[in-house]
Amino acid sequence: MTAYLFANIDVTDRDGYDEYRKRVPATIAAFGGRYLTRAGATEILEGDWVPKRLVILEFPSMAVLKAWYDCPEYRPLRDIRERTAISSIVAIDGIATSPG
Repeated sequence: MTAYLFANIDVTDRDGYDEYRKRVPATIAAFGGRYLTRAGATEILEGDWVPKRLVILEFPSMAVLKAWYDCPEYRPLRDIRERTAISSIVAIDGIATSPG
């Protein structure tokens, strides 16, 4: 079942974050992940949540998503993100589809 990672990123050090932004796509692709959206324009339809830099990733499964998140290639990049931004990240299973 497909899994998604939702991240709201408030960049606090733009120059430092650029290294993360440039290097992370290759790690995502290596695990079969892909961007669904990355820092596109947002429009608030309801509520008072104002996302900063909203990112949505799709992975083949929750197991693969977690394997990417904990992999040795991503760990140093995660450290960069944690130093240069304030992040809220959620992983969620997709909807299982059945025939018919």
